[in-house]
Amino acid sequence: MQIIVSGAAGFIGSHLVERLLAEGHSVIGLDNLITGSTRNLVHLEGNPRFRFIVHDVTQPFESGAEIDAVLHLASLASPKDYLAHPIETLEVGSAGTRNMVELARRHGARFLLASTSECYGDPLVHPQTEEYWGNVNPVGMRSCYDESKRYAEAITMAYHRVHGVRTNIVRIFNTYGPRMQLHDGRVVPAFIDQALRGVPLTVYGDGSQTRSFCYVSDLVEGLCRLMLSDERFPVNLGNPAEMTILQFAQAVQKVAGSNLPIRHEVLPEDDPKRRRPDITKAKRILGWEPRVPLEEGLRKTWEYFRDLQSE
Repeated sequence: MQIIVSGAAGFIGSHLVERLLAEGHSVIGLDNLITGSTRNLVHLEGNPRFRFIVHDVTQPFESGAEIDAVLHLASLASPKDYLAHPIETLEVGSAGTRNMVELARRHGARFLLASTSECYGDPLVHPQTEEYWGNVNPVGMRSCYDESKRYAEAITMAYHRVHGVRTNIVRIFNTYGPRMQLHDGRVVPAFIDQALRGVPLTVYGDGSQTRSFCYVSDLVEGLCRLMLSDERFPVNLGNPAEMTILQFAQAVQKVAGSNLPIRHEVLPEDDPKRRRPDITKAKRILGWEPRVPLEEGLRKTWEYFRDLQSE
């Protein structure tokens, strides 16, 4: 297939581009590089089936070639980034999604939206199923991200219902792995950065809040399966193995081989207390579930950042 990937120079986007090329597809990658980096794609230079274009998807885009699929991953996904750029975050979720799904409509292509578990907000239902409508503060500090994704889901479904676009929506839970930004504020790179520098690990609140961590190769496998499926409503992709942030800090201490102290700070506004996907739907319709154990994924991520630091 000829596939457009927005957010191609980002963490997940670059891994997805790599996988699509390995499967024999041709890919046009789009990214405005506000948080993405061409470093994530440098190993793909010279591949005749890949073309990278610096482009902001809040502006319309037209390909000179026919397109079979548009995979819309462009977003400012880390709290540090979307809190620093709230308007841009809202625009990429609204105008950016409109432009990308409209591109798919014009070409009769399939469209996949990368949405987020943040649509569930600070959930009152646990674990979170796709039928749960969420508990989101629409005017809180995090709303620029949460609401941009909720709008993106709404316009995706509207294009499916009105124009018959072949759409998919994935709600991505915490994902980690190589090519994350070391200083993007998310817990995995934050802990690894602190461990590499030999400073205390920062845990917000008492560390009892929970997350579930999915290695990036597992997520990409789920995205590729969903892209080919007939499921039009949202599908959770994430790891149902829930752990507290304090337990995760201890897992990072183990892979770092150092019993670094833990420093507690005030919990940020609207930070979810519990987060765990119900992946029953993904298992049933995609035959998908995560395979990479946390210890293995953390080791690969640690080695990536360690090697990056030594360059």
